[in-house]
Parts: sequence; structure tokens; C-alpha cells
Amino acid sequence: MNTTTDTTQKHQATLDAAVEALHGRTFFAAFPENPSPEIYGADADKEGRASFKAHRDQRFTELQQGEPAGWAGQEESPYEQASLGIEYPYYNPETLVANAQEVFGQWRKLKTADRAALLTETLEGMKERFFEIAYATMHTTGQAYMMSFQASGPHAADRALEAIAAGYEEQTRFPEETRWEKPMGKYSITLHKTWRAVPKGVALVIGCSTFPTWNTVPGMYASLVTGNPVIIKPHPKAVLPIAIVVAEVQKVLVAHGLDPRICQLAVDANDHLIAKELAENPAVKLIDYTGGSAFGEYIEGLKGKTVFTEKTGVNSIILDSCDDLDKVAQNLAFSVSLYSGQMCTAPQNFFIPESGVKVAGELVPYEDVVQKLAAAVTSLAQNPKAGPHVLGAIQSAATQERVRDLALEGSRSVLAHGTIENPVFQNARTCSTSIQEVDASRVEQFSQELFGPIMLVIKTRDTQESIRLAADLAREHGAISCGAYTTDSAVKEQIMDEMSLAGTPVSFNLTGGIYVNQNAGFSDFHVTGGNPAGNASFTNPEFVIKRFTWVGFREPIA
Repeated sequence: MNTTTDTTQKHQATLDAAVEALHGRTFFAAFPENPSPEIYGADADKEGRASFKAHRDQRFTELQQGEPAGWAGQEESPYEQASLGIEYPYYNPETLVANAQEVFGQWRKLKTADRAALLTETLEGMKERFFEIAYATMHTTGQAYMMSFQASGPHAADRALEAIAAGYEEQTRFPEETRWEKPMGKYSITLHKTWRAVPKGVALVIGCSTFPTWNTVPGMYASLVTGNPVIIKPHPKAVLPIAIVVAEVQKVLVAHGLDPRICQLAVDANDHLIAKELAENPAVKLIDYTGGSAFGEYIEGLKGKTVFTEKTGVNSIILDSCDDLDKVAQNLAFSVSLYSGQMCTAPQNFFIPESGVKVAGELVPYEDVVQKLAAAVTSLAQNPKAGPHVLGAIQSAATQERVRDLALEGSRSVLAHGTIENPVFQNARTCSTSIQEVDASRVEQFSQELFGPIMLVIKTRDTQESIRLAADLAREHGAISCGAYTTDSAVKEQIMDEMSLAGTPVSFNLTGGIYVNQNAGFSDFHVTGGNPAGNASFTNPEFVIKRFTWVGFREPIA
């Protein structure tokens, strides 16, 4: 029995549906986001929690990539502020690259459909461990339980499937062979032409500490589906969630007679980081990176590499007019508070005209708008049933210190930061959102990302200045999201025009259960690649076609 052929047939319908979803851009989700017992089983949560606990203070031995040079682990739980005690096999960078080079031929010679099906199969294994991954995410990133489950589980798997489908489509867009005939009058020139989609080589994915699977799997699966062996270098403080995913990939590879080193995990040593050594290796041809701009710009400057980056940005909210200010304030309070502002899509700069905001035809003064926003933020943070589940915990002590030490010259404190009491984790590292009012003339104070629960209110002369500042910031410093509230169609068109030229998507007039932070797989392009916040987008065609090249062969037909 040909197990690869069987797997290809098994997942063809899923791949076809995913490709169709890419074109339609309507709602599509292959993996349910609700952690319901009716969907995942009555004991799924309990078993996932037990599996996570079993990893603690142990060596992670699921990887199948050879004898390690040592063991390393640096993870701490933001909820407990205590070490997880997990150690992972450490490999020298040159060993990892040599391994990838050794298996390159085996992986690239598989047919595209077979690679895509095998990778889709790995997502089925990941699905069986969604709850385990959720607890691993909670205790490495500080995300609350629901976000940990959804973002690191179903949403990440959907983003992975999206990358698989995009790579599958682009590699099957053209025929593998054709008979080419050119009429020349009394005779014809006839050629047999064939084409191959040739992968570029060893791929490296450098992960971040806040979304260790959601931000990692698009590049990981995009490189794999296009025939490139991949080395996953997670953030040293958030390894376990993606280690579980890599283990599942390796299991499927082995089950189908393939070398598991096609996909390897590369952890940092306890005493030094290895990302630069991997990135600078001449054999590494592809690099995906999520994280700070300084290291991202270094990655982008490396010669001989095809690089995909998501870096820091300055996200804005433009307030012009609305129908219900209370609903707007509640929506924005949730957006700035969600995961304590530790999302790359979280809004930071709130531009409000000095004359105020027109609400249902009546002008509400500027100060009233500011105080309504502050009240909504406070109400959410102090709600014992909502606060801990929305804000979660602070991943890094440095982020908490940034909020506590923030001092902007000439600014006004509208709302001081506070702590969030977590009834389950008494020692959780928490911090509620602080609000500072900054003068519009002090652009340097709001032209950089202040990562974490920090909200800046900027009083502008009018909406025109708000739009200009938001667009200038996106163009010069990058932005991943923008929110705008207006009931004026001309203002809306102007915002769309200016922000699109600045490479920034805009969410208009959101209230209720949808927020500027959220991006839906198969529909929303995450990051545009059109401003300094990143040079790539999940998942447009360019995200996959730059990972391989088309090479043609031709010969005369007698």
C-alpha cells in the first residue's frame, strides 16, 4: 500500500476547499475555534492540561533529529513567575544546517500534491494536541486561556493550511509539460517542454515570544510546501508550543518513510543565542522573522537571502464621528486591553480632534471623549469576571517595567497603570493599561511602538491632521493595523486612500464582538509588506512564490 498516495487522496478535498477559500475571501475555518467538549471531546481539556504538566521539569524527548550536543531550557511562566523546568535537545547550528542540506533532495523530489497532503496530515496531529498547546502557550506567553487555545491552536492551524494551499496552488498553476508547436509556413518547429518548481534551499524561521505558533507556522509551512527543509528557531522563552508542532510534523514524516530532519527545532543554548549563526550560514537561503525592528533590519540586510519579516509598528485609531460613543469606547477599551496590549495589531495612538467627536449629530467635547475611553478601560480592568481573561499576564518583566517607568515630557497622565488580580494565579505578572495624553507637536513621543498596555491620546487640530499624522507614522515607522470611526463618506474615502498609500489596512466603525486586533485566515492579509512594519504578508501569492523558482526544459520532437 502506498501510504503517501493514500494520504494525498485523503486530504485533496480539504486542499481544494482551502484554495477556493483563498479566492473567495469569505469565512472559512477548517479547525473550530470553540474549545467545546461537544467538538473536541469531554476529556480533551483535562487531558491537555495533564499533558502540559507532564512536560514540566522534564526533558522534551519527542524530537527525532539525532543525538543532541546538550540540553537547554529557559522558559518561565508569566502566571507563576517560576521556571517551567523543561529542557530541549540543543544542536550546534552547523549540525542543523548540514542535516537540512542532507535531506533537501528527498523532500524537494516529492510531488507538490504529496507534500501538501503530508503537511495537511500534520495539522490533524496538531489538532489532537490543541489543549496541550493552549496550556503551553498560557505558561510561556501569558495569554489568557481562550486566546491561548484559539491563537496557538485552531487559528494557527488555519493559517498553516492557508500557507499550504497557497503554495500548492502556485506550484500547480502551470502544466508540468506541454507540446509546443510553432508554424513556420511549410513546416513547424515542435518542442517538448517541461517545467519544474525548484525550491531555493534551507529555510530558517525565527519565532517571537508572544505568539509562538500563530506567527511561526505560516513561514514554516510555506517553505515546507514549496520543497524547502526548515529549521525552526523559537524564542528561548516560548519553545514548548512550537516544539509540539514540530514533533507532530516529524511523526508524519517518519510514518511516510521520510527523514524527520526535513523539519528541525533549533533551541538556543542557555549561555548564547544562535539566530545570527543560523541566519548568516551561506546554505540558509530563506528566512522568516517576527520580532523587533532592529534585528529585523539586520535580517533584511543579509546578502544572498530571501527574507520575510514582520517587525514593530505604530498602530493608530482615528476618531472623527460615530453613532454611539459608548459602544465605540467599549470596543476600543477591549482592543487596547486584549492580552495587555502585547499584540502586533494592538492600537496605541488615539487621534482625537480638539473640538471633539460628533456623535449622532451632536458634538461631544474632547475631554468628555477622553474620559469615556478611560472609564471603559478602567471598567474592563476592574471587572473580576473579565479583566484576567482579557488582559492575561505580561510575558516579559521588561514590558511591565516599560509601563511603570514611562515618562513622556510634557504629557498628562489620564489613567495610571494598575495590577489585575488573578484568582487562580496569585503571583501572575499583570499590568492594566495606562493612558497618557501627548501633544500632537511632539511626534517623537508617539512615533515608536511602546510595546505593552500603553495608550497614547493625541489632541489634533482636526480630523485632517489626525489622518495626516496616522498616515505619516505608518509610512515612516510602519503600522500593521488602523482603526477609524466616521459617519462621513468623504472622510472615510480619504482615510482609505491615505492609509492604503501607507500600506496599512483600516477597520472602520467596529463595535460589538469584532476588534481591530483580529485577522481572519483565508480572508485578511496580515501585514501588507507596504511599510516598515514588515516586508511580507500572510498569505498573499508573493509569500510563497519567492520560495521557489520555475525552471524549464525543452527539446525537439522528431
